[in-house]
Amino acid sequence: MDQNITGAQPPHRLFHHFSELPYSMRVLFTAMLLLLGMGYLFALLNIYFTYAGRAGGNPLMLSYEDIVVAYSGSGRGSVLEGALSGPMSTMLPPDEKARLLTWVHDGATKPDYDAIKPIVDKRCMACHSGSNPHLPNLSDFDNLKKVTALDTGASISTLVRVSHIHLFGVTFIFFIVGYVFTHAYVRPVWFKSTVIATPFAAIAVDVSSWYLIKLYHPFAWVEIGAGMLMAACFAFMWLMTMYQMWFSKPPEAILQRMGGDVPLADPEVSGRKGRDGLRLLS
Repeated sequence: MDQNITGAQPPHRLFHHFSELPYSMRVLFTAMLLLLGMGYLFALLNIYFTYAGRAGGNPLMLSYEDIVVAYSGSGRGSVLEGALSGPMSTMLPPDEKARLLTWVHDGATKPDYDAIKPIVDKRCMACHSGSNPHLPNLSDFDNLKKVTALDTGASISTLVRVSHIHLFGVTFIFFIVGYVFTHAYVRPVWFKSTVIATPFAAIAVDVSSWYLIKLYHPFAWVEIGAGMLMAACFAFMWLMTMYQMWFSKPPEAILQRMGGDVPLADPEVSGRKGRDGLRLLS
């Protein structure tokens, strides 16, 4: 986006471009953005590894059906069957998977539990020992029995727990990134404000869709769209901020205000226009 558009709206008197900030503040912003950018990439990978293959399709592809099954369930088999056919399909050999599925199909009875317990201990306990509250606990028969019930997707209690974590965490991330982005020179101002505000609306839509998917499966498309919108805004703010902070020269409007290397054609006229602009933006 062109930073030096003739006749563009002058900067607000309280606006400080990155070039007007001390180096220490720019270093702080940069370090924070680098780690948040890395964290966002890992968050996207986590979504992929959590949902890809949940519907029993290609475990290397994340699909609309995977999102639907994750929140509303498959309605066809148990949670354990869905996991073994989807994201967990590569975690154990075919013969051991077959023995587990046979146990489930035979009613998942306690007398036969001892025969499949060594498989569970060997293949599952590293992650499903109960130490991680976000993963099913498979440490004993009663807990394993729970995941042999019909797959109805994430429970409401689970969604509530994840919702408040998601809302608090992602809101803080976009507040921080958005605050740093306010120092970028982007015109028109309405576009800049829209980029800042959009992720917050997308967060609300994203979390709401988790519950609505249970009622109407096509809301999965809404969730996917909200996630893509958040990622696009994050990428735009991140890239624009880093570019203007270190790689681009200050825009003409800022150089004029700083007394930089852009001469004023008519100091008296320019000064009057600047004062009028500040009054309009006050």
